[in-house]
Amino acid sequence: MSTSKIDPPQAGDWIKVDLHIHTLDDPKDAVDYSAHQLLERASLLGFRVLAITLHDAVFDREEVFADAAAMGILLIPAAEVRLCGADVIILNVTGEEIAELKNFDDLRRLRARRGNSIFTIAPHPFYIFGSSIGSRLLTEIDCFDAIELCHFHKGLFNPNRRAAKVASRFGKPLIATSDAHRLHAFGRHYTSIPTPPELTVEGVLTSLRASRLNLTSPSCSFVDLVNAIYFVLLAHPFRRRRKRRLTRG
Repeated sequence: MSTSKIDPPQAGDWIKVDLHIHTLDDPKDAVDYSAHQLLERASLLGFRVLAITLHDAVFDREEVFADAAAMGILLIPAAEVRLCGADVIILNVTGEEIAELKNFDDLRRLRARRGNSIFTIAPHPFYIFGSSIGSRLLTEIDCFDAIELCHFHKGLFNPNRRAAKVASRFGKPLIATSDAHRLHAFGRHYTSIPTPPELTVEGVLTSLRASRLNLTSPSCSFVDLVNAIYFVLLAHPFRRRRKRRLTRG
């Protein structure tokens, strides 16, 4: 499925962003590619803005931020935080700030304190796998600036339809991401925004709030669907268990 609110972007007028990506730095997920491998692929595919969203941790390796800037890529400090059993993506946040988050009221206080300098997304809200917020999105909607258009959909299987209805009802933009846990999964699902006057975090967040977005999220092929189910249900849980054993050992 490719969803667009405007005409397709023209080269030079729009930039590609992906705001939900995991790397092997993730303390909880078992990912087999590095941040530098991600940067190399992102540069090859023409991405200009990325957010590495580790689980309950902010990616803060200064050398990677410097390398990204040298490649013309803005790397936004971010995290995928689990609050009351539900995942929340927070952009432009610090590790100290997410360490203080225990529930959605804490998130509300953070948003009140930081204002428009942070940006929150509800990832894969109506999917049964992972830690999706589900119907609680309606009661916690004031905690979110945007709702994710999940990459995993095909034909009649598309929980994004419900996410789109909620986004429309509450005036929230949809944001397409890859949620990549494997390097080959990065690059097909992303959001395009108008090129800001300056490529800064503030400029990108302003563009996201303006809702002039183009979403690229093609439907899974049958092979993609089978591979994704295998990865989510079998390969990834096995990798996570092995990672925990190695960490404890």
